[in-house]
Amino acid sequence: MKATGRQRKRRMARRALLQVLYEVDSSGHSVEDSLNWVLEQLSLDEESVAFVKAIVNGVVQHRQELDGEIHRYAPTWPVSQLPVVDRNILRIAIYEILMSQETPPKVAINEAVELAKQFGGENLSSFVNGVLGAVMQTVASEKT
Repeated sequence: MKATGRQRKRRMARRALLQVLYEVDSSGHSVEDSLNWVLEQLSLDEESVAFVKAIVNGVVQHRQELDGEIHRYAPTWPVSQLPVVDRNILRIAIYEILMSQETPPKVAINEAVELAKQFGGENLSSFVNGVLGAVMQTVASEKT
C-alpha cells in the first residue's frame, strides 16, 4: 500500500521531530535553536511545520512524564542509558498515543517502528513495537 501525500508529509515531519529532539537531547541546544536549524534544512509545508512544533513542544513539556512511561513499560532499560534516538522515538510515540488527540495510536506505533528501522540499531524496531504494544494494551484495558 502506497503512502498518501499527507502520510509522506507526516513521515517527513516525524523525521524532523526526531532530529530536533535528538539535537536538544545530545547537544544541549535550546528547543527554539534546534527547531529553527532543522526547519531551515527542510522544505516542509505549513501544516507539517505546525505539527513538528506542537509535538516537539509537547514532548519537551512532558519529558519527565514520558520518561516515566518508558520506565514503566521498559523497566530493565534505564531511560538515561537508552541511546538518544531510541528514547526520543519512544517519547514521540508515547506522547502521540497518550497526550495528543491528533494521531490514531496505531499510526503513531507504525510511524515509530518505521523511524526505528530507519535510524536505530537492528533490534530497535522490535523493542519499540513491544514497548508501544504494552502501552496500547494498558490504554485499551483502561477504556473497558
